[in-house]
Amino acid sequence: MKHNLMGLWRHVVVACALGLLTLVSPSAMAQQKSKNVNASQCYACHQPIQELQANNKHKGVNCVACHDKLTEHNANPSVRPTTAVSPAACGTCHKDQFDSSYKMNWKKPARHDKTLGAGPTPNPAFNKLMSPHPFTREHAEPRSHAFMVIGQFSADRAFGGRFVAKDGWKWYATAGGLMAAWDVLMDKHPGEPHKIFETGYGAAANPVCMSCKTQDHILDWAFMGDPVPGATFSRTSNVLDVAKSVNYPINCFMCHDPHSAKPRVVRDALIDAITRPGGTLFHSDPHAAKINVKEVGLRGFTRKVAHMDRYDMNLQCGQCHVEYVCNPGIDTGTNEPVTMADRRTNLFQFVDIWNIYKTMNDYKFRDFRHEITGTPLMKVQHPDVEIYYNSKHQLAGVQCSDCHMPKLKNKAGKTYTSHWVTSPKHYIKETCLTCHGDWNAMQAEYVIDTMKGRYFSKMRHAEYWLMRFIDKFEEARNLGVDDALLKEARAVHDEAHMHWEWWGAANGGYFHNQDQAVKSLNYGQNLTRTMITKLDKAMADLRAARLAGGK
Repeated sequence: MKHNLMGLWRHVVVACALGLLTLVSPSAMAQQKSKNVNASQCYACHQPIQELQANNKHKGVNCVACHDKLTEHNANPSVRPTTAVSPAACGTCHKDQFDSSYKMNWKKPARHDKTLGAGPTPNPAFNKLMSPHPFTREHAEPRSHAFMVIGQFSADRAFGGRFVAKDGWKWYATAGGLMAAWDVLMDKHPGEPHKIFETGYGAAANPVCMSCKTQDHILDWAFMGDPVPGATFSRTSNVLDVAKSVNYPINCFMCHDPHSAKPRVVRDALIDAITRPGGTLFHSDPHAAKINVKEVGLRGFTRKVAHMDRYDMNLQCGQCHVEYVCNPGIDTGTNEPVTMADRRTNLFQFVDIWNIYKTMNDYKFRDFRHEITGTPLMKVQHPDVEIYYNSKHQLAGVQCSDCHMPKLKNKAGKTYTSHWVTSPKHYIKETCLTCHGDWNAMQAEYVIDTMKGRYFSKMRHAEYWLMRFIDKFEEARNLGVDDALLKEARAVHDEAHMHWEWWGAANGGYFHNQDQAVKSLNYGQNLTRTMITKLDKAMADLRAARLAGGK
């Protein structure tokens, strides 16, 4: 494997909680590997690290396993050590987990758009319902974690078409493995500002939207991405500078503390959400892990890490598989633009479909304004965890990992957790059948496919009535229907849109919470149908009045 660093280090874990650190590529780290240092010298300043390592699995791992230039740093604190951030670092010891993370799924093509005929949100409905949002440029289904960074940088909606694979379409034949983004991609327009270069592309990327794809920049990013002294990057940074500084997808240290080897979360907006006073799904979850949020870092700005008493996949997967605001938008109170300087552009609501409308009204935020109706609307991201909360499986104590990361045995018979985070249909025996022992694999897949069909049917009905509503709204406005009714109709559009877009943005919503999906989609459909009736009556009354008046 081109970028595999197996064998370069005996004991390697990725570390991010140390303070005065500079990120460095694994290849550079290998070249400047240092001799072991006396960890007590590090602990003198980094007391929290000593507490984390004491009596834990990584207590015997020396600091130089992940950090270099430590001798120089101990002699002169202004000399910053370097830190390895590549998942390959952890892979030196955790080989089975590392290898499985980058397994290739040849049955799931790259750039398979959700708006294709067999997709969750097919055109022409999607383009009409979402126009002019940049997602109408490309709304592709996700690939595996290995492609998170490369996929984002090359998406039609993100960087204006400037980043492309060096090998062109030939690159898609790559058989998995860990790939550094800038070994794969090149900039077709170096030196140019962030903009759209070709028709059909968008330039919607910003620094916040990278934070769930990678945490390569974790040591140079203040809590919530605030633009504060000492932090290299922030929500308001030039997005090209941030993009070109990162390489690796979903770092191991996002879920595993490198010093204690215990579970944690690092995504700032999630930590902000679960430490707000109540109101989120986390706060009402009887199965939730206990968290201990600590401030870390010695660079003069705040960073936070939430340590956990046990693995809680709703939180750990919820660092990314979640609805969140990660972009500029519209303040619905003032009707003014919301810029990246506003903390609302890095927001985890962490509520379910029945509370998202009120929550976003409280925040007075929407993502974009619909091209035809003018209604401020949400662009939902991927609320997979919020959908899973309070489902039958979640209430029974089933975690995301039970279905997507089952326990397997390697060739030597040793049990490990698979990190090929994929559909349980690839693991039927190790997932579904461990509980549903009265089924066989064929029956399990049949049930899954039946649930999917039911879900897609409800999606199509909801889309039809939303499109019908938009046509009726346009007709009513052009006819001169009273502004008060159009205002009421926009409010209905806003809420009904949420009850469709929530499910179109989700991955596997049909399985994660089928009952909630059907109820929500029916609710949204009923809103639009009722409003269409009111618009039809208003137009009929207006036409009758004009006819009676001879106009």
